[in-house]
Amino acid sequence: MNKNPVCELLGIKYPVIQGGMAWIADAQLAAAVSNAGGLGLIAAMNSNGEQLRAQIKEAKKLTDKPFGVNLMLMSPYIDEAVNVVCEEGVSVVTTGAGNPAKYMEQLKASNIKVICVVASVALAVMVERMGASAVIAEGCESGGHVGETTTMALVPQVVDAVNIPVIAAGGIADGRGMAAAYMLGAKAVQMGTRFLTAKECNVHENYKEKVLSAKDRDTIVTGKTLGHPVRALKNRMTREFQKKESDPATTQAELEAMGAGALRKAAIEGDVKYGSCMCGQIAGLVNSENTCEEIITSICSEAAALMGA
Repeated sequence: MNKNPVCELLGIKYPVIQGGMAWIADAQLAAAVSNAGGLGLIAAMNSNGEQLRAQIKEAKKLTDKPFGVNLMLMSPYIDEAVNVVCEEGVSVVTTGAGNPAKYMEQLKASNIKVICVVASVALAVMVERMGASAVIAEGCESGGHVGETTTMALVPQVVDAVNIPVIAAGGIADGRGMAAAYMLGAKAVQMGTRFLTAKECNVHENYKEKVLSAKDRDTIVTGKTLGHPVRALKNRMTREFQKKESDPATTQAELEAMGAGALRKAAIEGDVKYGSCMCGQIAGLVNSENTCEEIITSICSEAAALMGA
């Protein structure tokens, strides 16, 4: 399983990447994933430059393996974050929630491999032309910010459209999902929800328990009218948000106020009633808390057995 373009590109043992979950993916989780043979990612979304630098330095203390940073292009600190990853010699970044064109030249000049999260074929082709090293084709089954197309439909179309490695994301939590991704043409997988429940993940225990107890239909997508749809677990906040979103009298400012700080409220403060518990549809398969090493080795060994490798 480790003799493939993504492993060779990133210098990792297993073709598994941890999602860059805002307020969740910190240095400890990233280092644990990297030490287990995958690629751990630090989320830069809510960090200013110095906060991100501290996380990168912490990860360097915890692992001598490759790790990366997820750059959310909508972050108010994105310019600072790009400067910091270049200064700190981070080997790889993933980008999401926007067009990375403004930063590609600077990142590549710093010998950083850029892997872009895409939700459409058009964006995949665009970032390949910009010089992306690979793309993460993320279906709408995933947690957090989502597109319109499912993983099953998106991955093979992206594979056919680009010549760089494609990493599948969205709805993958076990070896069956990994094997399916390989059959669609992907060379690796990215998982967020599965690592959210890892023992090394510092997300609030209330959030983790809500994910572990979730069933197949326990997620909901809100925010479509704002142009930034988000998948999260159903709770009082998401139901109220959905109700207001369907009311023509509700203003955009009101909806944005409801969503502001909601993820932090759940992930850091543990408020799973009024916070946003971002989570993928695969939550129904995630029912045990394991170490990152257990997660990675089990998914890869199961996929290899299914594929006869």
